[in-house]
Amino acid sequence: MSAPIKLLENYMNYLVLKKDVISKNIANVGTENYKREDVAFQNVMNETLKGKLRATEKKHFGAVNPGNEVGDYRIVVDDKDEAISGVNNVDIDKEMSELAETTLLYKFTSRKVSEYFKTIQEVIRGGR
Repeated sequence: MSAPIKLLENYMNYLVLKKDVISKNIANVGTENYKREDVAFQNVMNETLKGKLRATEKKHFGAVNPGNEVGDYRIVVDDKDEAISGVNNVDIDKEMSELAETTLLYKFTSRKVSEYFKTIQEVIRGGR
């Protein structure tokens, strides 16, 4: 599989995990002492593109900081004590806007992957 498609696949996996984490935050908006979570992916992507991380085995990164890791991503806890919702640090408006953004990004990315494979099918069929 080509490198750009692999990047899009990784990005889609990130977006699915991000949606799950945002959904968990929304579900716990009223849970006392709950700390909102987020997914650290951008730093991993930036370091990968800069060539600072080296794969020790296929699909593994040796230089990722320890944490709650899911694939190439880390779920990080926001330790801010500000009680935005009144009982914890979850801002429902921010979470809802991030959920909408994540959904749109996923739809856009999946459309690009679909277009790529449709183009491949056309090439295989002889361009008809």
